[in-house]
Amino acid sequence: MKNRIFLGGTCAETTWRTELEKVLTVPSFNPVVEDWTPECMAVEDDEKKNKCNIHLYVITMAKSIYSIAEVVQSSLTKSKVTILHVMPDGFDKHELKHMTAICELVKNNGAIVYIDSELNRTARVINYSFA
Repeated sequence: MKNRIFLGGTCAETTWRTELEKVLTVPSFNPVVEDWTPECMAVEDDEKKNKCNIHLYVITMAKSIYSIAEVVQSSLTKSKVTILHVMPDGFDKHELKHMTAICELVKNNGAIVYIDSELNRTARVINYSFA
């Protein structure tokens, strides 16, 4: 399987996917669509399970509850490389404490984890390691 990245994580009012897609040298799947339908869910599930061997989750706010569940599930799937990037600027002190604990949990499951305000390092790692 050629490397392909699933771009999971925070959706609402974010531009991180667009920014990252401009610099990635590895093909990716962006699940964000204007009208979320059951057909879109099926396409996303197929991409995650069958086409994307790298799952990147960027979390920019504490309201990304489903994305947290996805990253934990992904980190337990040994056939996938899971990368969690938390952008701390959107969190208060209490939320960041919980996100740090989540980062440790998925790191202990084998995920690659970053807590950083910039996506540059994550993009470089992906381009260097998986291109």
